[in-house]
Amino acid sequence: MPLKQSRRGLIPPFIVMDVMRAANERAAAGKEVLHLEVGQPGTPAPAAVRNAAARALDADKIGYTDAFGIPELRRRIAGHYRDAYGLDLDPRRVVVTTGSSAGFLLSFLAAFDAGDRVALAAPGYPAYRNILSALGVEPVLLPSEAGDRFQPTPALLEQAGGNLQGLIVASPSNPTGTMLDAPHLRALMKCCAAQDIRVISDEIYHGISFGKRAVSALEFSDDAVVINSFSKYFSMTGWRLGWMILPEDLLRPVECLAQNLFISAPTLSQIAGCAAFDCKEDLDALVDGYARSRALLLDRLPKAGLDKLAPADGAFYIYADVGRYTNDSQEFCARMLAEIGVAATPGIDFDPERGHRFVRFSFAGAYDEIETAAERIGNWLA
Repeated sequence: MPLKQSRRGLIPPFIVMDVMRAANERAAAGKEVLHLEVGQPGTPAPAAVRNAAARALDADKIGYTDAFGIPELRRRIAGHYRDAYGLDLDPRRVVVTTGSSAGFLLSFLAAFDAGDRVALAAPGYPAYRNILSALGVEPVLLPSEAGDRFQPTPALLEQAGGNLQGLIVASPSNPTGTMLDAPHLRALMKCCAAQDIRVISDEIYHGISFGKRAVSALEFSDDAVVINSFSKYFSMTGWRLGWMILPEDLLRPVECLAQNLFISAPTLSQIAGCAAFDCKEDLDALVDGYARSRALLLDRLPKAGLDKLAPADGAFYIYADVGRYTNDSQEFCARMLAEIGVAATPGIDFDPERGHRFVRFSFAGAYDEIETAAERIGNWLA
C-alpha cells in the first residue's frame, strides 16, 4: 500500500519556472537564449546595498532577528510611505518578510480559512490561486477584459456571487502591467468594505510605472493588507526580502504564524535593504531603461502582427494576444524557444481558461537583448 501523500502538492506548476528551466537547459547545451520569460531585473542590487551587506558580514553576527524584522528597516519602510504616498504609517504595522511570497502565504493564512472564497482577476499571477488552493481556500477567478484594463471591478465582484471573504488586487499587474487609477481603486475598495471583503493589495511593482505613479490601497483604507517587495523596483530578487503593511487586527496572528513558519527574514538582506532607500536616483535610472525597452516592444510587436496588447502602465511586461497564430500558447512558446532562442511565458500560466491565446513578454533584461529578440520574433512570424 503506497504511503500517504498530501493533495496540497497537486496544485498546477508555476509554468514560467518550467520555461526558465527549458531555457537554461538550452543555454547549457551551448545554444543562445534571449530571456523574455522571467520577471527579474537584469541588473544587480545597487552598489550601496551590496556595500552594506559586505560591511555587515565583517561586523555583524548575522543571527536571528525579531519575526517582524529589524527596527531600522521597519522605520525605513514606514518612511518610504511618507515620502512616496504622503502617509503617516506606524512602523508597528510593518512586517518584513522572506520576499513577497512569504507575505502572500502569511496573509492568506491569517485572513482566510479552508472553504473561504477569495476573488482575483484573470489573467493574474498564478501563485495567488495556487497558494490559495493548497490552503484549501477557493480562488474565484474574475474574467477581466481589455475594457476593464484586465483589472477587477465591482461588476465582476457582483457576478462572482456572494459570500466572498477576500479580494486580491495587483496594480501594476502581472502579467498585463495595467494599473487601477485612484477613482477606480477607491470605488473597488468601497464596494469591498460594504460587503466585509478583505482586500489584499499586491504592490510589488510600485516604483515601475510609465506616465503616472501607482496608487496604494493604504491611501483609501487602513483595513487593507499591502504586500511589497525589494525584488522588482529595488532590483534585489535573490535577496528574498519583502514586506507587508497590516491592519491592527492581523498583527498578532501574523506574528505567531511568522515565528513558527519562518522565524525571521534573512538578516543579511534586512541590513542591506536599509540602504536601498538611499538609492532612488540609481533605481529611477533603471526604470528609465525599462521605459526604453517598453517603447521598443510597443513599436516592434505590432509591426510583427502582435497588435492586441494590454496597456503596459507599469511593471515590465507586455501581454500579447497571439490568437491569430495559435490556439496553444504553451506550444507556441516552446517552438519560439526551439526555433529562434527567444524564451517567453505562455498565457495559460496566468489565465487557465483564456490564456491559450496570450503570451507574456518580459522587458526586464538588457535593452540589446530585447532588441534582438524583437527582431527575431518579427522575422519568425513573417
